[in-house]
Amino acid sequence: MFERFAQEARRAVVVAQQEARDLRAGHVGPVHLLLALTRDPGRGGTVLRSVGLDHATVRDALTRSGGQLDAEALAAVGIDLDSVRAAAESTFGPGALDRGPLARTGHVPFAHGAERALEGALRHLVAQPRRSRRRVIDTGHLVVGVLAVADPVVGRVLRQLGTDVVRLRQGLDGASAA
Repeated sequence: MFERFAQEARRAVVVAQQEARDLRAGHVGPVHLLLALTRDPGRGGTVLRSVGLDHATVRDALTRSGGQLDAEALAAVGIDLDSVRAAAESTFGPGALDRGPLARTGHVPFAHGAERALEGALRHLVAQPRRSRRRVIDTGHLVVGVLAVADPVVGRVLRQLGTDVVRLRQGLDGASAA
């Protein structure tokens, strides 16, 4: 499938792996693809930034939302995430819950959601009317794939930032494909 990816889309996948390493995640998920796409100079990144999704904003929202930890779900079973975070940081230092077991190098596997996002990008390309002979997956297709997965972490971050997903999709439809 990667032979159908434009250079910018390949670069976004590599950056997503680095985002996962930097966040010490056990896998590359759709949220790491979203973070990588906010750095993209192409169609996908341009549209994300046009709705206020730059790298620093998304990364901050992910950090504030507890990353993979869902504060609302934990509260439902009587666990206050803020108290747990404060206790962990007082014992182990700032950012203790953000540290995972992985080193910052080496292979980080793709989670099923990230694989589905990449497949969704391909499906979006195939579904588009032919505009040119060279049909490749660009970063706009990757954004569509990430949105199509409906990943709970991505959804939580987008809601927290007040992102209008309909406007985002319209921006992608209106932007010319590579």
